[in-house]
This record gives sequence, structure tokens and C-alpha cells, in this order.
Amino acid sequence: MKKKLKKIAIIAVLIALPGIFVFKTADNYFEISKNLQIMSSVVHEVNTYYVDEVEPSKLLRTGIDAMLKSLDPYTDFYSESEIEDYRFMTTGQYGGVGATISKKGDDVMIAEPYYGWPAQKADLRAGDILIEVDGKTVHGKSTDDVSKLLKGSPNTELKIIIKRQGVDGLITKTITRQEIKVKDVPYYGMINDHIGYIKYTGFHQEAASQVKSALDSLKKNNKVDGIVFDLRGNPGGLLDEAIKTVNIFEDKGQLVVFTKGKMEEWNKQYTTEGEAVDTKIPVVILVDGGSASAAEIVSGSLQDLDRAIIVGANSYGKGLVQTTRPLPYNTQMKVTTSKYYIPSGRCIQKIDYARRDEEGNAYHKPDSIKQAFKTKDGRTVYDGTGIKPDVALPRKKYADVIISLSQKQLMFDYATLYRSKHDHIAPANQFKLSDEDFNDFLAFLKDKEYTYNTQTEDNLTKLEKTAKDDKYYAALEADFKDMEAKLKQDKGEDVNKYKDDIKDILKSEIASRYYYEAGRIQASFGGDQDVQEALRLFNNPSEYQKILTLGNSTK
Repeated sequence: MKKKLKKIAIIAVLIALPGIFVFKTADNYFEISKNLQIMSSVVHEVNTYYVDEVEPSKLLRTGIDAMLKSLDPYTDFYSESEIEDYRFMTTGQYGGVGATISKKGDDVMIAEPYYGWPAQKADLRAGDILIEVDGKTVHGKSTDDVSKLLKGSPNTELKIIIKRQGVDGLITKTITRQEIKVKDVPYYGMINDHIGYIKYTGFHQEAASQVKSALDSLKKNNKVDGIVFDLRGNPGGLLDEAIKTVNIFEDKGQLVVFTKGKMEEWNKQYTTEGEAVDTKIPVVILVDGGSASAAEIVSGSLQDLDRAIIVGANSYGKGLVQTTRPLPYNTQMKVTTSKYYIPSGRCIQKIDYARRDEEGNAYHKPDSIKQAFKTKDGRTVYDGTGIKPDVALPRKKYADVIISLSQKQLMFDYATLYRSKHDHIAPANQFKLSDEDFNDFLAFLKDKEYTYNTQTEDNLTKLEKTAKDDKYYAALEADFKDMEAKLKQDKGEDVNKYKDDIKDILKSEIASRYYYEAGRIQASFGGDQDVQEALRLFNNPSEYQKILTLGNSTK
């Protein structure tokens, strides 16, 4: 009898379960309906009775943005006017002149033209100050406002008036806009006689085909014994392009990533579908805190498959997948629908946005509860950390004087001045900044303002305050004044003290004036610790192989 009653109870629970889910769904719909009515009433009352005129659309957009922000940073709403920006995020395409712009005081200037596009073909240069765009004065305008003026339908003309350093008067340029396709592989080439390099900056449509073409070209024209695959600063993009990128180094049928979310029918496994370009060539992948999303799928998958060594710093830790959903009136939203898991089974998502503390800060998974997983050949890796490098290198910390020179755009300005005085320089990978050039830079700085406080000065200020509070300052005043004077004297020598670092930065900045982004990358190799570590590993094959064995694990 007891067994029979137990069986009946189980059946009753099973019969009731669908009803429970129905009631839960009904409850949700009731709550949504109720709160939408409340929201509608609030907007109506504010619009009718608020003391000043309000813009309902702006008011409601604030509500939408605040609501989505409470979920995670990646769930977004795009109005009809923002769809073009969203299209650029996914395709890398837009109608324009092909250049980045930035603020310089109250002016807007060309930061860098893209090689091969209208701005570069019209000889617009980094440092050019925009005066007018299509008859509209741009002084005092934001970069967003100026960007809208520069963008437009392909094959339309616009007139730009610029002021260029070292040139008397203004320069007028007539430029025809094109459909700009930002390259996801802005540079590839050989670092030395046997090691190739591919810089990968995004995952727009056809990004993987650019990587494939780069690898094919390197192998066709050189004896390549290893590839440095640079994913630093790559924010990710399209999931399909990540799968195809892994497929370049892994053959058909390999699981790359699988997703899990609320909608079970959307859960999916993604495997490589084509033949690889090369499954044997040694690969070192460079990552840092700016490597996220699809960049982490590629680096994490190739780490889990023991196909590549990861060098650099911890990646961002974004293990969430977004899906685009169409909305009324030509609007769209991008909503987080699932988490992704790489071949070992780990999810690298670092922050749990569903759990927050009393201040509203999202929950960070502590090391004590992170789970261990195994790579294909048995190495131990962990979840919840982003992609942790096999060879972790400390990030370079620049001196205060260098940070100040950069923030004041003084190294940028000197490179602009240098370009106005020199028509040509050596190829980017051979260009050197001479001591004469550096002395010229010192002369350039003489009448420039680049004040800054060092950590020592800050500590001295705090010590002075403590001495005053404790009534010791009068007795120590002379000592404080003496230390302050010595610090000021030392600061005057800081530019010379950090000469090597400053020369490396100037070299890359100047090279970019002649050879654009590719030149900047090439000129930086000598001072790039991650690249140099990759070269060291390739020169030590036994160490390279040892890292890919059970003797090494990441935590």
C-alpha cells in the first residue's frame, strides 16, 4: 500500500509540474502587464503635469537604458538612427573617408588615416586640424558630430578645409566617400627570417578569411617556422568568425564552443566545418585585458586543444553570447541569451551579473570556488578567470613623465612636426630614432607644459600633512623644502632618465606617419615584451613543447 501511495504521489507531482510552469509564466506576464501599465501612467503624469516641457522619447529611452544596464553591459537597445552604427559593429563597413579622428583642445583632428582609403589617397595626415567639413565650421564640435559630417553615402563628394603644421595658410581637399571596410587583419608579415606575425583586431564578417589569406601568403613567400598570432586589444565580434578562425589551425569536426541558455532549443554545439590551413605549425597567441569574447573563444579553444601557447596577460573574461532581436519601428536590441563553453567544458565568464552586493556591484567568482578542467592532453585549466596565459608577463608600467607626455599629446605632436620636416624615412622595421632626433625632441619640449606628480611627491605631500597634524612640521620644514627642491630637479631629468622608452614610443608614432598602422606595428617589435617572449619560445623548441605537456597548468 505504501509503495502504491508513493507511486501515486510521484505521478501527481509529475502531472502538476507543467501547471506549475504555466502558473510561473502567467505570474511573469501578469507582473510585466501590471508594471507596463504603471510605467505608462507615470509617463502620462510627467508629460501632463511636470513643471517644464519634457521629451517623452528621451524620457523613455533613459528608462530603457537603465533597465538593460541592470542586466549586464552587453544587452543594448538601438534606435532607428543608431542602426547604422550597429551595422558597423557587425560588418566593419560604413560610408565615409576612412580615418579616425580625435579632439585636440577645442579642435578635431585626423588621428590616423586608413591606408588605401579616400583620406589617405587625398593625403590627409595625422595631426591635420579640421577647419570645415562641407562648409560647416567644426571648431568646438564633438568627435561624434564631426564623424556624422564625414560619413555619408558612397560616391558622394565632400570638401574639407584643414590646417597643417608647418604649412602656411589653409589646405582644401575634395574627397569622394567610399564604402569603407575596416580590416580585421591590418598587418601581417615576418618578424625575422623564420617567424611570421598576424595582427587580428576584430571579428567582423569575413574576418577569418583575412587570417587565412595572411597565413597562406606568409607560407607561400617565406620559410615560416612559427606564427605569432596577436589578439591583444581584440574586443571580439561574430561567433561564426571565431569558429572559422579556429578552423584555420584545427581540422574538420573539432568542437570549438558550445552554448547554454534559458531557451534549450537555442543551445548549440559549434564545430569546425572545413579543412585546416595548417595543423602543425607552432603558434603563440598574444592576449591581454582587452582580448574579449570571440578573441577568448579562439585563444581559449586553441589552449584547450593544446594547439597553441598563450602569452601575455589575463584576457577580459567575457563568456556571454548576444543575439540580435528585431523590434518595432526599425529598432533592434542585442540581448544576452546564453553562456559559451570552450572544449574543456569551462566557461571563462569572470563576472556574474545576476548576483550583486548591496551597492549593486556584480559578483566576482573567488579563486576558492573556481573549477578545474582538463585540456585535450590533460593539462589543468580553470573556469571563471578569462583566458589565463601559459606564460604570464607583467604589464609594462610607464613612468609618470611618459604618461604626462602622452596625455598632453606631445609625442603625437612631435611626430607630426617630424613628418612636416622629413619627406621620407627608412622602412618601418629598420627606422631608428637618432640621438640627434631625441635632442630635437628635447628642444621641442622646452616651451611645453607637461606637469605631473610622481608617487614620491604624493607621498611627501601626505607626510607633510601628517607632520602638520602632529605638530612636527615646524621642526622639519627645512628638510621638507630641501626634498621638494631635489624632487623638482630630478623631474627635470626624467625625460633623459626614461630616454629609451620615450624613443621606442616616438619611433612607432613617427613610423605611423609614413606607413600607417602597419608601420606602427612593425616599428614596435623591438620593444614589445610579448613579441620578444614569443620569439624566445620559438627559439627554444624543447621549452615550447614542455609547456604543452602535463607538467604545466594555468591557474
